[in-house]
Amino acid sequence: MKKQTDTYDEDDGRTICNMDVDGMPWHDKRVRREEKAARRAAPQGEQMTRTEARIFTWYAVLAGLLVAFVFSVVWVLFILFCTQIWFR
Repeated sequence: MKKQTDTYDEDDGRTICNMDVDGMPWHDKRVRREEKAARRAAPQGEQMTRTEARIFTWYAVLAGLLVAFVFSVVWVLFILFCTQIWFR
């Protein structure tokens, strides 16, 4: 009798979590070599230019400063509320 494998309509063949762990009886080194070769063959995408990286960094710093400013304003307003209204 043949072993029948289950097939599902949603299965697209991608690996969500690789369970091929060193030391386990089912460990297969050929699979790892094939994955590395596939990763090398995959396109890496475009890299940012220096100008784009500088602009990206500048806006990230501005976003961080904005968050820090908002927290500072809220903290100052809380302190003013406590000293002027709550503790009187």
